[in-house]
Amino acid sequence: MGRLGVKYLIVSLVLVLGLTFTLGCELLPQIETSPPPSPPEATTEDHQVTPINPDWQPSPTEGMPTPLPSIADVVAKVKPAVVVISTEVVTFDFFNRPFTQESGGSGWIISEDGIIITNSHVVEGARSITVTLDDGRTFEVDMDSVATDPMTDLAVLKVDAENLPVVAVGDSDKLRIGDWVVAIGNSLGAGIRATQGIVSRKDVSIQVDQGRTLHGLIETDAAINPGNSGGPLVNMAGEVIGITSVKLVDVEIEGVGYAISTKEAMPIITQLISRGYVVRPWLGVAVYTVDEFVLFRYHLPVDEGVLVTQVAPNSPASRAGLKPGDVIVAFEGEPITQASDLTRAIHTSEIGQEVEITFWRASTKHTVKAKLAQSPPPSR
Repeated sequence: MGRLGVKYLIVSLVLVLGLTFTLGCELLPQIETSPPPSPPEATTEDHQVTPINPDWQPSPTEGMPTPLPSIADVVAKVKPAVVVISTEVVTFDFFNRPFTQESGGSGWIISEDGIIITNSHVVEGARSITVTLDDGRTFEVDMDSVATDPMTDLAVLKVDAENLPVVAVGDSDKLRIGDWVVAIGNSLGAGIRATQGIVSRKDVSIQVDQGRTLHGLIETDAAINPGNSGGPLVNMAGEVIGITSVKLVDVEIEGVGYAISTKEAMPIITQLISRGYVVRPWLGVAVYTVDEFVLFRYHLPVDEGVLVTQVAPNSPASRAGLKPGDVIVAFEGEPITQASDLTRAIHTSEIGQEVEITFWRASTKHTVKAKLAQSPPPSR
């Protein structure tokens, strides 16, 4: 096709397309639109509102807000008296072969001559203990100088040193929910670190295992991680008001840690330092909370109480006639449903006090009297 033919073809296509678009536009229906109806005019009578208080005004602000406390000043005051505690524990593998496992925690110096406070679980079963001060000095701990109280998760140890920095002990009773606190310790084994938070709750009780419940705990949202155990929880005056001990771990739990309050801890610490162990009223039984397993295994006559698993020779329990297999259901008329209930009831009694114990043996219910004695020294 020549150039002239191409030219006419292009012109023809343009005319056809133009005609098509023109016809298409003419074939579209014509839609008439009208404006939306206007809303009815409002009247005063239709919208009459009674004011709550026509004279109300917001209260004027009084001065500037209180600035946040300086965490750095608190840390600078306390950190020199916080120590890293390293332990070696002999444990056993799957084939019952012994091997040495290293672990660690934190502690704080309460006396210039080297007395250090930590948790019982930090040094429990340790073959050797090493203390590293904030200035880098390291001391081996004489294992004969270690005193522990697993019931309250507290421990005292001593290093051979003088003129050490100490941290003061504060009054945990003066804490209020919302007060700022700082946790200082060997968090994650990475050296002494500080985290801050507030007091979330006071006087909390947490059951940590059968027959052992920690009481008088301070709940805080200050980050507490492995290695913090035994370190101090301090107030804004740089005073210890708690000993970091427990953290709840769960996928749905965040920012919940606990410290043993100084109100609960100091009487125990005083006895550990002065006597080497804690004297308490003593019954002389080992017990286990009745659950579905023991109920089925031993065919117990009751589904609540504590099963006696051991009775110490020549103990108040032995002299009162208690035997393994008995189920204690009441102490001084108060119901006993958990092992921790019995422990707490005994410890809140007095040495030499005669107490009434109700228990089941087979299908018969009994009540006996037992005279509580002083707890014997722990075996080493």
